[in-house]
This record gives sequence, C-alpha cells and structure tokens, in this order.
Amino acid sequence: MSNKMWGGRFSERPDEIMEEINVSIDVDRHLFAQDIAASKAHAAMLAAQGIITASDAKNIGKGLDTILSEIGKGSFEFKRALEDIHMNVESRLSELIGPAAGRLHTARSRNDQVATDFRLYVRDIIDETDAALAAFQRALVERALEHAATVMPGFTHLQTAQPVTFGHHLLAYVEMAGRDRGRFQDARKRLNESPLGAAALAGTSFPIDRHATAKALGFDRPMANSLDAVSDRDFVLETLSAASICAVHMSRFAEEIVIWTSPLVGMIRLSDKFTTGSSIMPQKRNPDAAELVRAKTGRVIGALNGLLIVMKGLPLAYQKDMQEDKQGAMEGFAALSLAIRAMTGMVRDLVPDEAKMKLAAGEGYATATDLADWLVRTLKIPFREAHHVTGRIVAKAAEGGVALHELPLKQMQAIEPKITKDVLGVLSVESSVKSRTSFGGTAPKNVAAQAKAWLKRLEKERKLG
Repeated sequence: MSNKMWGGRFSERPDEIMEEINVSIDVDRHLFAQDIAASKAHAAMLAAQGIITASDAKNIGKGLDTILSEIGKGSFEFKRALEDIHMNVESRLSELIGPAAGRLHTARSRNDQVATDFRLYVRDIIDETDAALAAFQRALVERALEHAATVMPGFTHLQTAQPVTFGHHLLAYVEMAGRDRGRFQDARKRLNESPLGAAALAGTSFPIDRHATAKALGFDRPMANSLDAVSDRDFVLETLSAASICAVHMSRFAEEIVIWTSPLVGMIRLSDKFTTGSSIMPQKRNPDAAELVRAKTGRVIGALNGLLIVMKGLPLAYQKDMQEDKQGAMEGFAALSLAIRAMTGMVRDLVPDEAKMKLAAGEGYATATDLADWLVRTLKIPFREAHHVTGRIVAKAAEGGVALHELPLKQMQAIEPKITKDVLGVLSVESSVKSRTSFGGTAPKNVAAQAKAWLKRLEKERKLG
C-alpha cells in the first residue's frame, strides 16, 4: 500500500530499506513546536486571504493546539510510516478534525515547511546560546574582578613570558565570548527571513500573503526568491561556523584548565563537582569536565564539515540530501550548549593557588622585558641594544642560579655601568604588572575597570532582555 499522504501516483508500498533510509521523524520530531507554530500562522493567513473558511482555520488552530499539548504530555504517537514531523502532525490533525485538515497544506509544500521550521529552530538555538554565553561572561567577569591583582605567569609557546594577572587572563575569554555572541547575532539577522509560501520551489498561484506569515512568526520579511528559500541551508552553515569558533574558544580554555590543575603545575584546583576519580587509583582527581569540553569541540566542527559536504554538490532546488541537514546540526548545537554550561560551572568553581601563581610568575626571568624597557626609558638606550644588554644580564643571573631582582647590582653594572639601584624597583612581578597601564594592558587598575565596565554592559543587556 502506498503512503496515504502522498501516494496517489504510487501503487506499491516502498521497500523496507527505502522506508528506513527515507524516514526522518526520529530527528525532525524535535521541530514539533516550530512546525505547529508555522502551520497556525499559515492557516490564519489562508483564512484572512479567503482561501479557506474562517471556520476551517479555527478548527485547524484548535486541532494544532491539541497536538502541541499531546506532544508536551508525551501522549502523542510519532509514526515512522508517516516519515516526518509534517505528515505526523497532519495525520493526527485529520483524526481530530476530519477533512478540514487537508486544507492546511494549501499553497505550501514540505519543502518550504521544513525550511521554515528549521530556521525557527536555529533562531531559537541562537537565542539560547547567546543567553548561555552571557552567563559564561558574567562568571568570568566576576572572577576577574575578584582576581584583578592576582599575579600569574603569562605564556607564549607555553614558556613563561611576562607576568600578568589572573583577572586579565579571564577577561581575554570574556572578549572572545563577546565576539562569539556577535557572530551568532549576525547569523540571526541573516536567517530571519521566512521561506513559508515559497511552496515546492516556484511559489504558488494562490493569493497568499507571505508578509503576514513572516510577521506572525517573527521574521523580518519573506525570502525574495522561492528557489533560494527552499534550497539553501547557509543559515545553518553560518550558525555552525559561529558555533565552531565558539567551541574552539571553549576548548582552549578547557585545555588551560587541564594544564593548570595538573600536579606538575598546580595553579588552580577544581572541587568534586567538576572532577572525577579513578577506578583503580584512589588518589586521582581528573579534570574530566574540561577534557570533555575539549572533545565536544570535534562534534561541533564535525557538524559543520558534514553539512558543507552534503550541500557542496547540490543543484537547485530542494534535494533529498538535505534531509541530512538536521541531525548533525542538532547534535553539534547540543554539544556546544553543554560545553558552555560546563565551562561556566568550572569558572565559578575553580580556586587559584595565588602563592604558587605568584612564584611561577617570577620564574624564567619573566621581568626581563621590564629591565629592557627601563634601560630604554631611563638610560635612553635603543631598544635593540637594551635587548642584548638584558640578555647578558639574564645569562649572568642564570649562571648564578638567582632571580633577576636578586642579582647583585655590581654584576649588572659590570655589563652596563650606567645601571643604578633604581632598576630594582621594576624587577618584581608586582611592579611589572602594575606598570602595564596601556589600554588593554594587565595592570590591576585596568583589569578592575574593564571588569566593572563589562558588568555594567551585561546588566544593561539583561534588563533590555
């Protein structure tokens, strides 16, 4: 027996394998809320345009509300034989209100239906992700303000470079998250056009009002080309691209947490809330949450790559390949959501070892640049020459196994006679970070000011909703 929803042309039922490869309800059932919302808007528009009666539209709306309630309660039966969310909803609607349900599909196709549903779904995901990133930023900013003057080593090449503050380091991720939010918001602006009414690919001969359905669903406008409306998924690709960059930022921070919590480094500690133990080694405290955030980045990037590969060779308009656009994307978005929430929890949970951080900040002659800058600023030595002089002084300190600020002044003067005792005032890690007052620098007063500015900005965003 052919499919009762579309099988007028067919006399035999599909092969079992055909049914299995063709079905999508296991995935697109997650679009039920968006599908019902779009159907209600479409029915209301059809009635307003005189295409269906007001009575039929009213019954359709009530039936759709019933279905939404059934799905919410878990009593709705999703049938794989009906392939997708659209046909499952329409079939149940027919059971509830009779033949009037068949009028709902007037002037639309599953092609513009799924494009509309998925745009609404991705728009919701963007809004949820933005809220999660705002919470992540707030957690970072609050900890940054708390540790505006906590000294830690700054690294390049994973080698101690210059002292920074822990607050400054955390604010770097606030800035990254801010750009991530901007990318998601840009993607939202571009996707916020309605495909509904594009029908299969060519539009429709019915006198529909696409602007009305677009407005009802919160879109800025209807899409201008019916072929484009049903056949492109760049809105998913762009959102997954933003998600991938965001996931990379999460992964970089997660990697730092893994390194910092290692006993070899020991700069921070996570509580039992965000660590696990070993089945054989009772002493272990593993930063598994951070490690899993690292791994989930692959899920997000993989979703982007997978959809790019699906779309790369498709001619216009809709192709069945595009049924594969949702599962990977949904899994990728879910992975990012979990990663952001886990990172937010770890930021609030972590406890820095301030003494060990300060000690590490002074290792590796981290204030060598401060010495070079002092030579330039005070003795008017060209920086390149000051760099060489500093290098020789560092070598002398290393030879004696002492820190720069512990090297006797006479030994420094043996290398550069003009050096005075005033140089000792710039060689401590505290002096180093305090001196970095340039815009965006690590000076504690800079960090505190930036953190307070971010708190005001985030609070303003929260109030605006």
